[in-house]
Order: sequence, then C-alpha cells, then structure tokens
Amino acid sequence: MALENLHEPITLADLTEHCSMSLRTFARHFTGQVGMSPGRWLIQQRVDRARHLLETTDLSVAEIACQVGFASGTSLREHLYAAIGVSPLAYRRTFRGALSSSR
Repeated sequence: MALENLHEPITLADLTEHCSMSLRTFARHFTGQVGMSPGRWLIQQRVDRARHLLETTDLSVAEIACQVGFASGTSLREHLYAAIGVSPLAYRRTFRGALSSSR
C-alpha cells in the first residue's frame, strides 16, 4: 500500500488501519521486523524513489518532491542531505558524471 502511494500523504493511522492493528502493536511489530520506525522507513522509501528519479529523469527537484510525497523541494533537499550528505543537484551531477565516465 505505502510503496504504491508514496506521492500521497500517508499517516501511521493509515498503515495501522490497513493492517487492522492498533497503533502501538503495529509500530512494535513493524520496528521489530524492519529495524526502524514506520515513519523513518517511509522517509527512506521516499528518498530512495527520489534518488531513482534524479538518476533517470530530468524532472525538477520540486516535481520529484511532489511525486515522492515530500511537501516541497526544500523538504526533499533536507531529507536527501540527511540521508546521503549531498543536495539533489549534486547527486544528479555525480551520478550522471559516473555514467559518462563509464561509456
């Protein structure tokens, strides 16, 4: 459910309802199985999808942010920097530079 709808606002309540569990039970089971909180996992999935779009498209940072469920390009920039230590444009440049070098 979540991966197919990353562009939508997804709350912990949405996930617990989908799984027919209480919030506390869901969070405990999720963290036990995945090794991180549901919120952290959701951000990681959005960042991973954003990275893929930066690698494979010419979409703007704002367009990518919208497609992966971040509220703004600024939010995407902050999360990507926290995850990998670079801005979206630097990531795109580095990735595309690596592709040019390998050809």
